Amino acid sequence: MPEAAHLTSAARIREAALHQQRTPPRRAAPPPRKRGPGPLLSGLLKTARPKQWIKNILVIAAPAAAGRLFSTHAAIQLVLVFTLFTACAAAVYLINDARDAVADRAHPTKRHRPVAAGQVPVPVAYAVGGVLGVLAPAAAAWLTPPLVAALLTAYLGMQLAYCVSLKHVLVIDLAVVTTGFLMRAAVGGLALGIPLSRWFLITTGFGALFMVSAKRYSEAVQMEGRAGATRALLTEYTAGYLRFVWQLAAGVAVLGYCLWAVEEGGVPHTGLLPWRQLSMVAFILAVLRYAVFADRGTAGEPEEVVLRDRALAVIGVVWLAMYGLAVANW
Repeated sequence: MPEAAHLTSAARIREAALHQQRTPPRRAAPPPRKRGPGPLLSGLLKTARPKQWIKNILVIAAPAAAGRLFSTHAAIQLVLVFTLFTACAAAVYLINDARDAVADRAHPTKRHRPVAAGQVPVPVAYAVGGVLGVLAPAAAAWLTPPLVAALLTAYLGMQLAYCVSLKHVLVIDLAVVTTGFLMRAAVGGLALGIPLSRWFLITTGFGALFMVSAKRYSEAVQMEGRAGATRALLTEYTAGYLRFVWQLAAGVAVLGYCLWAVEEGGVPHTGLLPWRQLSMVAFILAVLRYAVFADRGTAGEPEEVVLRDRALAVIGVVWLAMYGLAVANW
């Protein structure tokens, strides 16, 4: 009996030793990360979408068309308006991400956004967005003409309404996003007291609608046959309808630009060449080149399309040169 007990205990010891060899040693849990102001600030900056700020360069569109860019007063006003518009857009992004944080956490890509990932607490996003949304129009009322402050206030109200409900309404969602681009293009003229021509507004508005609907069309094409849409409204739009919208918008934008170029504002050119009329060629080529990506279903963010395609970028530079020569009347 003592020998049997001794053998049993020895077997148990060997079994325990083998189990210890097979089981990997437990690693000590990493120390909890200390949240400092650095990650929070970087998260707030990322939520403000710096890549989207390039859209706000449209504030120079009206002054450039009127040839009123090159003065100290114009430069100061345009930098100020650009900054204020960027602050308003950042406020909208912060409030939108805070409101959609729960839904974004279930999304395969949006869950990495700072608010959804917990890098920026939801109350902080709401607070910073609210402060920016109040300060930007207030600063505009103090430093710029009253119409600029009114436009920024209208932009904030429209975009917040879009975040809450308008993005779920067919056609209205396209109109709201397009109007945002149109407001950017108009605010520079309002800041400098420049009258906005009807052809400028038509070309800018329908040009923006062309790019917005081309992007939605591309999203609709890419999600065909897949479960789950990045935008709930895309399940209600048909690809054929969105194709019709971007084709219609492209045609109206080209027509508006050609009428502006031919009309010449009632003032005959005295330059070396008719640059306004010649710029029609570059403008139409740019629209046709952009339409290639729309037709393929690869037209994403407008700035990415332009910067990604070298031919389109070159056509854009040529158009800008001709446009500048026409405004300068060389």
